[in-house]
Amino acid sequence: MAHLTTLNRDGSPQVTVIWIGLDGDGLVSGHMSRHVKLRNIEHDPRVVVSFDAPRNPQVVMNPYTVLYARAAVEPSDEAWDLLNRLTKVYMNPKAEFPAPRGPGYIVRYSIERVTGVGPWASA
Repeated sequence: MAHLTTLNRDGSPQVTVIWIGLDGDGLVSGHMSRHVKLRNIEHDPRVVVSFDAPRNPQVVMNPYTVLYARAAVEPSDEAWDLLNRLTKVYMNPKAEFPAPRGPGYIVRYSIERVTGVGPWASA
């Protein structure tokens, strides 16, 4: 699971948990409705995406990644297909995405900076 932070119009942060995946070399998320996070991205494309590595109880600081990015919202007839693919990763390889098939939105993330704890973190 990834934490997506967007900026509300008043500048305050809005955080939501999303499924995130790869599309070629790019990072994407699918959405069936135009919720606050999508409206925030349309207003200000600066976002932060963070996620933890699987927990290892034998380490003091578990690896995590923070991605600073610019996001773009695209209306798409492929949003359900993306979410169905991610359902198989996040839930069960045999599961189907439970929402009805229909148009939605795909968000594409252009990563500008990577931080966190792990070999991927910028010095």
